[in-house]
Parts: sequence; structure tokens; C-alpha cells
Amino acid sequence: MKLLLTSGGVTNPSIANALVRLLGKPLGESRALCIPTAQWGHPMCDPTTVQGFLAAGPGSAHLSGLGWASLGVLELTALPTIGEDRWVPWVREADVLLVDGGDATYLCHWMRQSGLAALLPSLADTVWVGVSAGSMVMTPRIGPSFVEWPAARDDRTLGLVDFAIFPHLDAFPTNTLDHAERWAADLGVPAYAIDEQTAIAVVDGSVEVVSEGRWVHFKA
Repeated sequence: MKLLLTSGGVTNPSIANALVRLLGKPLGESRALCIPTAQWGHPMCDPTTVQGFLAAGPGSAHLSGLGWASLGVLELTALPTIGEDRWVPWVREADVLLVDGGDATYLCHWMRQSGLAALLPSLADTVWVGVSAGSMVMTPRIGPSFVEWPAARDDRTLGLVDFAIFPHLDAFPTNTLDHAERWAADLGVPAYAIDEQTAIAVVDGSVEVVSEGRWVHFKA
């Protein structure tokens, strides 16, 4: 699987160009599936924020509203009840999975429960575009301060990459560089703090920062 891990989506030409390179074709020729699941685990999200994402509304112009050839929905909480014979072909036919933010531990739980996490290694040509928690879920840990789901056992996530991500740098009063430095100091893994104009592309273990904004790398 090819990863494009973002804070705010495809927010500038550099990130858009990186996405096209990963897909190997224009966005208008690519089939996308939206995964809104992480939103249900975060107290700041509600049915209106989910609806905006799924309907490619103004707030989702940088993700679901990019002019895809087709746009569908994959709700992970439903998958265990319908069987893999139905939903696995949907995933394999998609060119890109658009994974919105929310709570990364909740998303991680349902990726495992649904079987999607186990399927990912077989999706060699599929592109995963994460926003916020949709990116953080691929990391080993998100840090306790980012855990909002009360049922989370800890801050561990999938660990498909070997670094952590601090999203929304400078976007909120609690997301300053000072906050990011304190967050990174307790993780024990390399980490990146990224703003809304930055993405991290990962292909076959090779990591590339794509940015028209601000980002910082923290060593373990």
C-alpha cells in the first residue's frame, strides 16, 4: 500500500502532484472510497461533520471533494456484519481510500475488528490518503494527549510506519511547536510535526516530506 499521510488533506499543488504520482493517473480517473469511521470516536465530531465528508461538502474540498471518478463509502463498523465476500471486492476495486480524522485509537480498533488492517498488506497499488487521525492510525503511537475514545486501552495504533505524527501544527492553540516537542519527548520513536500544508508520502518504506508549509522532524 502507498501512503499519503496529511494533516489537512490535499491542500496545495505539491501534495496534489504527489497524490497523482502515487496513483499513476489523474484524480478524475480514480475511484475513491471514503472511510469516516474515526469521526464516531471523537467528541468534537457529529452527524453533520460526517455528512460533510461523505457529501464532499465545502469542508471536505481537500479530500472527498477533489473530483474523483467515483466516490463511495466504507463504514468499518458495518463490515463485520456483512461478510468479507461483499466488502473486500469493493476495497480491491478502489484506487484510493480517503480516511478522515477523528480518534485514531477508535479507527485502529475498527480496522482490526473489520479485517481491513489484515487486508492492507495485499493492497500493493492502493493509495491511502489520511487526514489527521486517518494518518496517525498508521503510526506506532499517537501520544496520550491525542486519545479521546474512552474505551482505548492505550495510545498504540497500527505501526505500519516507524514514526509518529503530530498534526495541525499551529492550527490550534494546543498545537504549537512547544506542545509538539513535549509530545515527541515521551514517545520513544521518531516523529514529525506537520501543518495543514504538509504531507508525508511513504512507498516501500521510503519516506518523503511534501510541504508548502511548516514541518519539524524529531529524532527518537
